[in-house]
Amino acid sequence: MLNGLRQQAIVKPGGIVEICSPELPAGATVEVIVLLESPPEHSKKPLTSFLGSAKGSFATPEEVDKFIRQERDAWEF
Repeated sequence: MLNGLRQQAIVKPGGIVEICSPELPAGATVEVIVLLESPPEHSKKPLTSFLGSAKGSFATPEEVDKFIRQERDAWEF
């Protein structure tokens, strides 16, 4: 039979999580599943930070227009 133990913990520097409980007998084999409640603030990036950053992307509408004009001119006979 499986018994469950639910605790909240604070992640220590280096990504270390410590669980202490008298319900955990020494030498027992346990399975640990870590569920992160919310992403840390430093990992939240606004979507606008991605604009123009991918390969082939354009930083401004003017760059898009220039590219389209060049492509159109290349196909004219």
